Amino acid sequence: MDLNEAFDEIYNYTHMWNWGPDWEVLRRVYLAFPNSYSVLTPFAYSYLEEMIRSTTSEYGIDLFNTDGTPKKYRKVGIKLIDLAIAENKDRKPEFVKILPEIKSYFSQSGPTDIGDNRNSVAHGYMHPRFWDQESFEKLIFDIARLSKHAGF
Repeated sequence: MDLNEAFDEIYNYTHMWNWGPDWEVLRRVYLAFPNSYSVLTPFAYSYLEEMIRSTTSEYGIDLFNTDGTPKKYRKVGIKLIDLAIAENKDRKPEFVKILPEIKSYFSQSGPTDIGDNRNSVAHGYMHPRFWDQESFEKLIFDIARLSKHAGF
């Protein structure tokens, strides 16, 4: 699969109202300005997490505690992936097989870690300009691999 095919795969399975137009903008910007990956990577990470969430019971509904009060927090990162694995192991075994590889994008980061993962930037350990083009394209290809399993 080449990069354009990966973008097509993502677009073909995305939520057209919420994400489709943005993916088309991302594609046009990236192909015109390949050095834009540091600006585009946070969007791709946000999409990856929402796409995984779309395969779980936490997607598209309000969550409540046992006492009936609204839950403040949904599962994120590795806990979200673990939920997706647990809830999809029988229905989507091909999807579940890929998810452990995706955990590396959400691994914990520390001040001395310059890892290519969402947490390094989200927690202020690394500026996105230190990501590289290869890492961005790997993220795009991984999103494309998961796309057909999205629950949008």
